[in-house]
Amino acid sequence: MISTNQFKNGNHIDVEGTVYKILEFQHVKPGKGGAFVRTKLRRASDGNVIDRTFRAGEKFRSVRTEARKMQFLYADGTEAHFMDTSSYEQLAVPEAGVKDALRWTKPNDEVDVLFIDGQPGDLQLPSSVELEVTETEPGLRGDTASGGGSKPATLETGAVVNVPLFVNVGDRIKVQTASGDYMSRA
Repeated sequence: MISTNQFKNGNHIDVEGTVYKILEFQHVKPGKGGAFVRTKLRRASDGNVIDRTFRAGEKFRSVRTEARKMQFLYADGTEAHFMDTSSYEQLAVPEAGVKDALRWTKPNDEVDVLFIDGQPGDLQLPSSVELEVTETEPGLRGDTASGGGSKPATLETGAVVNVPLFVNVGDRIKVQTASGDYMSRA
């Protein structure tokens, strides 16, 4: 069992028979009444995000998770296909549950597939990835009053991020996977 005071971002818990990943949590101790925990949870089965509040000290079944290295093959619109690099066994995961992670993953990339109670359910990504810019407007010097500014750029995976004006097509950039923010040129 796991209590609310043992919550960590990224943990998986079982709430009323449904497995959720803890995205954010906050312990709140109001001046009047009992303490509680405000959480943002992602349902493992379909990726929906919900907000839930629990009483402090409430207990949940801890969910066993295991990460396995796999190669991302392709996504066909309904499922994402992976291959175990040691046994060459192929695996299909519903695309809705891993859609956010696939924005930062190219075909043939090695990823950690997270198995939740023996079933594949999520991808563990590195904190940042390096991707090539495939499409962006040319940045014109003097465009902005402050000299800074940003423009949208499409990456080789199809994700769109805001980048500084000096980034051009063909540049490799570093992107933070959690927020989707531009970090630097690679």
